[in-house]
Amino acid sequence: MKLLKIAAKAIIVLITVIVIFILTVFILDNRNTRYLKITNHPEGERNSYLIKNVNIVPMSSDTILVDKMVLIEDGVITEISSDISVEQQTIIDGKDQYLMPGLIDMHVHVWDEYELGLYLANGVTTVRNLWGQPMHLRMKELIESGEILSPNFFTSGPKLTGSEFMGDDNLQIFSKEEAREVVIDTKEKGYDFIKTYYGLPQEYFDVVIDQAKLSRLDIAAHPSNKVAYDYHFNSQIRTIEHAEDIVQQPLEYKLDSAKLEEVVIDFSKAEGTSFCPTLTVYHNIYKMIINDSILNSSDLNYMNPLIRMVDSEAQFSRWNSAKRNDSTIESSIKNQHEFHLLAIKKLHESGVNIVCGTDAGIGVTIPGKSIHLELAFYKQAGLSNYEVLKTATINPSKTHEFLNDFGTIESGKVANLLLVDDNPINNLATLEQPQIVFSGGRMINRATLDTFEVKAAERSNLLASAFRYIEFLLLK
Repeated sequence: MKLLKIAAKAIIVLITVIVIFILTVFILDNRNTRYLKITNHPEGERNSYLIKNVNIVPMSSDTILVDKMVLIEDGVITEISSDISVEQQTIIDGKDQYLMPGLIDMHVHVWDEYELGLYLANGVTTVRNLWGQPMHLRMKELIESGEILSPNFFTSGPKLTGSEFMGDDNLQIFSKEEAREVVIDTKEKGYDFIKTYYGLPQEYFDVVIDQAKLSRLDIAAHPSNKVAYDYHFNSQIRTIEHAEDIVQQPLEYKLDSAKLEEVVIDFSKAEGTSFCPTLTVYHNIYKMIINDSILNSSDLNYMNPLIRMVDSEAQFSRWNSAKRNDSTIESSIKNQHEFHLLAIKKLHESGVNIVCGTDAGIGVTIPGKSIHLELAFYKQAGLSNYEVLKTATINPSKTHEFLNDFGTIESGKVANLLLVDDNPINNLATLEQPQIVFSGGRMINRATLDTFEVKAAERSNLLASAFRYIEFLLLK
């Protein structure tokens, strides 16, 4: 009996030590991201400004409004004119630079707060996270309460799949009743939309769509192989993800341009469904195949340490092994990427609403920086610079109701803005170094944005990230 008491006390002590250790890890990680707190940025505490001497790229039309003034009040654009007279308002001289809407990345995977600063540093003022976990709900609360500088943040719930597609990162559904309950639970917990995933069978998918409509939740669909591709052309499904899934599913892994035309025609008839290509993440497979030292790239310092250790390593090993076993893999991946460009061209020409998404945060796809490569691919696909810019501004605003107030510079819109040196309609590269980013009207200058990149590159939050993922596994 005495030994049992001693053992029980030992277990209690051990559990207490573990809990204290975990709490200490989280406290230290939170302390290390204090640089994002609005209270540490005097200029960021203000969200009302008058910007003068600026050329506006409104993105509501293909034009430049020369030498204008823009009034921002409480984070909202309230007036655009050649002459605005206000008292007691902080004035920013645009110095004949260009003001455009902040960029929107419609497909990211966020792992920590450091990445929020990375997105801002690259001109991304809104992100749509597609792998929802409890940590993202806490992140949303911080952002929406105005505690930290961040892009606007919207997140799906966990990825929904069927009983066959196992994986600790997926939420498997085993019955129609469970499908309905999962959607209701997603809404009640505060997630913004549903993400359906590979392996979700039609009998459950039908229920998810039905309940999502009742619960007023949109769906973003990673196409399921258990239904026909055109099944996803449903108005409740606001975006279909990934160009490679067109090849893998309706084209049955063949680069068949005739069959592609059929898909394009069907897609163009879909009402309310947009396409999010994520070309960058697939192209990065090619980069892993041709570059044996890619894991040592300095850019990978911007990846979350846990993802870099687990996912980046695993993906590199997978494709490095494929290269050893198949001498044609390099050319086949390159050819498929080029076929994706053709698909984007055809879809765009047919009137499909293309929205920019990178799949950043997994593999070797860098948060923030990757959006510039994604936009460059759309230009390679044949879109004009203005059409490219639309994919990351006004086009996303047409997908979800929660994005309606973003994407253009107009009175009444949220003041998510970029001040850049050159006209982006002529030079997309100017987006890579915005001189000022306004997030909800809060001004962040280039020097501060540079520190966000440095902090992210220097972070060492492996344990904190691991504990957050364990929390997801336990609570999903």
